[in-house]
Amino acid sequence: MDKQEYRERIWDRLEAEGIARFPFPPHGRIPNVAGAADAADRLAETDKWRAADAVKANPDAPQLPVRRRALRAGKTVYMAVPRLRDEKPFYELDPGEIPPEAYDSAPTVSHVEDHARQVGPDAVDAIDLVVSGSVAVTEAGARIGKGEGYSDLEYAVLCELGLVDEETTIATTVHDAQVIDGPVDVDAHDVPMDLVVTPTRTIRTETDYDRPVGIIWEALSAERIEELPVLARLRE
Repeated sequence: MDKQEYRERIWDRLEAEGIARFPFPPHGRIPNVAGAADAADRLAETDKWRAADAVKANPDAPQLPVRRRALRAGKTVYMAVPRLRDEKPFYELDPGEIPPEAYDSAPTVSHVEDHARQVGPDAVDAIDLVVSGSVAVTEAGARIGKGEGYSDLEYAVLCELGLVDEETTIATTVHDAQVIDGPVDVDAHDVPMDLVVTPTRTIRTETDYDRPVGIIWEALSAERIEELPVLARLRE
């Protein structure tokens, strides 16, 4: 199957088996799932989590427990502005600047602007751990997102500026039903996962897939570059 066929199969299964959680339907998005908080707890048990001071996490619902846990653990959290649409395309959540009683609401999409500082990529700290949302993922670390490419592009922007590299741990939290056997075609811009964490398992992938080392400019149209101010700036 190609990536879209895998997406449709997983979205359908999550809905049919009652695994999906609000927002509904799960289709067309990084799906929220039962056990997301348990997966976040399991991720927090890893050495890579404990050693991380700065975490870049996707803004989707299934990773909200990860973002909340990071703030409570005193970690700086970076979230991308939706679709990287602004000159300053990242939100910086500093737990030292947020009242502890706001740790639950601050990393939500609806309240992040009330608590975060919006920053350009040159103001982002070096990232120790990247947490990505997935529609599906293999035990070998091949990830399938929702198909718009923003997660990989965010990584590429940070890589271009030396804020992530081959030593940065890349993790995803998913339901067990989202772990597939594959095979999955991995493109040059796809970022492979080092850790796949479910409510019941922590999979250290030992992935053989190569990471992109920056933005693959030839894969981007002139229109795409002009749409995203951070790309236009880096291209200059």
